[in-house]
Amino acid sequence: MDKTSYFNHCLARHEELLFQELAQASMWKPEYVGIDYIQSKEIKGNTVEEVVDNCIKEMKADGLIKDASYKQGPEGILLKLVVQGCVHMEKEVMLKKNGVNPYCCPITNMIFDRILEILGYEITFLGGNLEIDEATGECVIKCGIWESAEKVGETVSDWRDF
Repeated sequence: MDKTSYFNHCLARHEELLFQELAQASMWKPEYVGIDYIQSKEIKGNTVEEVVDNCIKEMKADGLIKDASYKQGPEGILLKLVVQGCVHMEKEVMLKKNGVNPYCCPITNMIFDRILEILGYEITFLGGNLEIDEATGECVIKCGIWESAEKVGETVSDWRDF
């Protein structure tokens, strides 16, 4: 077992234990996993697109992902990330095999963190919207970003066809 595999096993076990925690209060804290890495980078941007592009560039350069693409919904709330060759794929596959629907994506956490901190957005939401395809090595992550709490509920967005 190499170091990456070792760390993925540790993360998978941790995420599984949080999922099984009876009160399920701790399940919502993993959004902080991964953000220390991205905070150490000089990510800049004035728009969601610039911030996401710069995050992807850094993660690719450091080998965390092979590639990623994204699109925003028409209201700018929905954000769909498609990540290829993620270093955490092994973790996601282990969770699925153990009957746990993956709900914590460190790559998405990093992007969320920069959107919140750089652009001043107030709310992000992942909520377990991860589609993992082990055969292709691709993850599709559907999430939401809101500039302010007042904007939550203003627009109804359909996630099914996004």
